[in-house]
Amino acid sequence: MTDTILVLTEDTLAAADVAHIVSLHDGESLQYRVLVPADTERNVLVSLVDQLSMGELREALDTVLGREPEPAEATADAAEQLADSLAAFADAGVAATGTVVDDDPLPALRAAVASEGAREVVVVTYPHALEDTFHRDWASRARDELQVPVLHLYSGTSELG
Repeated sequence: MTDTILVLTEDTLAAADVAHIVSLHDGESLQYRVLVPADTERNVLVSLVDQLSMGELREALDTVLGREPEPAEATADAAEQLADSLAAFADAGVAATGTVVDDDPLPALRAAVASEGAREVVVVTYPHALEDTFHRDWASRARDELQVPVLHLYSGTSELG
């Protein structure tokens, strides 16, 4: 049985992200499974602080005005991000499968670890000022709940979260 690496991402994986993930286990025969949450619910305060800390003023205004995506739109966006992420793995010569999951990805991650016996989880996100600082980000929560190693990478960089 081939070991599985679960990849949880909040956005489309860039070629650099896939290269970093694959390089972690260079030469090993692994299965990769990508999970992309459909972002249907946002914590307004957390989103606002993140957006302001990143200089994303237009996004911050949308947050304040309550412009959240409808569930169907959020699911369609997540499906597109998943398809593009799987294409990035294919472009790197690595086969991967994936699934769109609920807004809170931890239950799906927990189920995938249990059902597939995943040996590791890689979480790829943008920096989140409040969640990262107070360890409420996906990677920290996964480390608290799962019995497998969890690596947190910041999207598009080689920085660890």
